[in-house]
Amino acid sequence: MASRSAVSRWFLYGAGYWLATFAAFPHPLFGGVVDLGIVASWLPPMFLLLAIDGCTPRMAALRGLGLGLLAHASVLHWAYVVTVHYGGAHPLLGLLAPPGMALYPAAFTAGFAAVAAALARRGVASLFVLAALWVVFDHGRSWVLGGFPWATLGYAQHANRLLLGIVTVTGVYGLSFVVALGGAMLARLVRHRALGREGAVAVLTIVVLHAIGPWLRAPELSANAPTVRIAAVQGNVDQGEKWSPRRFDETLRDYEAGTRAGASQGARIVVWPESAVTVAVEYEREVQARLEALAQETGTALVFGSVGAGKHPEGGVAYYDSAFVLGSTGKWIGRYDKTHLVPFGEYVPLRWLIGRIASAIARGISNRDLARGPAPTARTIPAVPLATSRSGDAEAGEGAVTSARVGIPICYELLFPNSVRRFVGDGAGVLLAVTNDAWYGRTGAPYQFLAMTALRSAETGVWTVRAANTGVSAVIDASGRVRDATRIFESAVLVADVPLRSPDAKPTFYVRHGDAFVVGCAVGVGMAVGWALRRGRRTGHGELELANENQDPVLDQDRE
Repeated sequence: MASRSAVSRWFLYGAGYWLATFAAFPHPLFGGVVDLGIVASWLPPMFLLLAIDGCTPRMAALRGLGLGLLAHASVLHWAYVVTVHYGGAHPLLGLLAPPGMALYPAAFTAGFAAVAAALARRGVASLFVLAALWVVFDHGRSWVLGGFPWATLGYAQHANRLLLGIVTVTGVYGLSFVVALGGAMLARLVRHRALGREGAVAVLTIVVLHAIGPWLRAPELSANAPTVRIAAVQGNVDQGEKWSPRRFDETLRDYEAGTRAGASQGARIVVWPESAVTVAVEYEREVQARLEALAQETGTALVFGSVGAGKHPEGGVAYYDSAFVLGSTGKWIGRYDKTHLVPFGEYVPLRWLIGRIASAIARGISNRDLARGPAPTARTIPAVPLATSRSGDAEAGEGAVTSARVGIPICYELLFPNSVRRFVGDGAGVLLAVTNDAWYGRTGAPYQFLAMTALRSAETGVWTVRAANTGVSAVIDASGRVRDATRIFESAVLVADVPLRSPDAKPTFYVRHGDAFVVGCAVGVGMAVGWALRRGRRTGHGELELANENQDPVLDQDRE
């Protein structure tokens, strides 16, 4: 039976993991935004490892599941707003929504804890293996059962200007690796008051990665790079009224006014948010004519979210969450259809089983599941006039034009680095991110989503102009720094001169090779597992080999 002091320590470590995970991501407080991630994110791995210290794999999994559920439900508290305030669900369902969503990341926390404990019992859970294992489970959250990588630990380091540059090689998972390595090192220090040789190597690794991070980040585009003035229009349309036919004309007038305001400041591309036009544009000739006239009047190309339509394989009409591109001459250039849909928001998994329960959540564009687009691909906007010089004082090539190759990730797609990099791999010189964050209300979610969007720019080395219905709309440079941003729940027009990456420029390593770093981590973990199994066979025991009672089975692998 565990001693009272051991139980007390477990509760202390568990509370630490919960609070540190919550604090690692941005949250609104007293009219501002508190973002402690650059410091707090080192603590969750430390507290989790201390909480499972000495556990069997089964007990470690149970502790990981419980702690992961508690911590992630706190971060995902905004799910109540989504389901009750805007989804129309019963408050009881709203109370169940955060822990229900948290079950998914908590399962990966449990998996990490179980494997870490199993490896430790066979003496192969080094600090670097634990960090690689954390990356493997973080990455798993991006694709298993469709994926839900919200609050992946690496995002908490989005403001670390020294370290951020490594994502051009590793993606956000490199940040997860460094933070998990530091957390494992801190756990060893707490447990034994000493680091040992491997701990010293871990410290050196962290220092070196901070030192080379600025060198690895995407270079600033040259002064003669084509620069286009782009505007993002934040319409601030209440989610409860957004899809009301009575609100349609007023909403469109608001976006027309925002477009004229942007054009008056010299914008040549104007971006509206996701589903800004709440009808199937291709079936509404009057709406088409109105948009064509606006583009011609203002001399701007329009990029806006709306409803795409096509033939459904089962008959009838298939609807898409789409982004349309309309040239400044009034000519329709193309449409991009969202490829990664939101579970329970745009489609219902196992609809035959749980569709009635989830009907309050998954509604908006269509009563049936939305259709997926084929792949993330860029679109070309021809003959876009160049902006004035970046200082705004003089004309830079008056009358000159360029073709702007743009990627248009739509909302949820921005959570998936492997999807967004494909836009740039297809030649996009700028990302025009369109989203609707009204669902989240005045919670931490809009700011957490902005941090994830900033990582997409840092990974791909291109600027992002983000148009959000209620905010946060933002301009993000190629190194992942937010240059300008709006306040939430205000109407706004954000205008900036944005340099375009040349199609001839060499893409970042991450754009070219994707999650090669994750593959490397998986290989390292696989080798550790293989070595552990080999050691287990040598002992002749079918169960995991217990550590010496004087050793820490999770943390003390290099005692001198």
